[in-house]
Amino acid sequence: QVQLVESGGGLVQAGGSLRLSCAASGRTFSSYVMGWFRQAPGKERDFVAFINWNGASPYYADSVKGRFTISRDNAKNTWYLQMTSLKPEDTAVYYCAAGRPLGTSTFRRQRDYGYWGQGTQVTVSS
Repeated sequence: QVQLVESGGGLVQAGGSLRLSCAASGRTFSSYVMGWFRQAPGKERDFVAFINWNGASPYYADSVKGRFTISRDNAKNTWYLQMTSLKPEDTAVYYCAAGRPLGTSTFRRQRDYGYWGQGTQVTVSS
């Protein structure tokens, strides 16, 4: 059974930092693109960042560029989202996801990912 489990969420003051982790089990994701999405209350789930299989050329949403860093450790089947300079508008449930690298995928859409975690809450107070 494949599982993605996020951890590292919590409550932090504006300007603070958090590091989210996503640990995968049940299969190896070393050839997959790994992504992060987030969903604020009453809003749609939005793309945050993705990273390809070898960690090169990470891609970020404009709203987090320069503040968030995505990384992965294929040996541990785990990937991360380092979040710095957090703002209240970063408050959301954060989801990790894994997707197969198909030619038509942009990896900025939910439908490009076949595996999802259950989410972890990040709350940034002002």
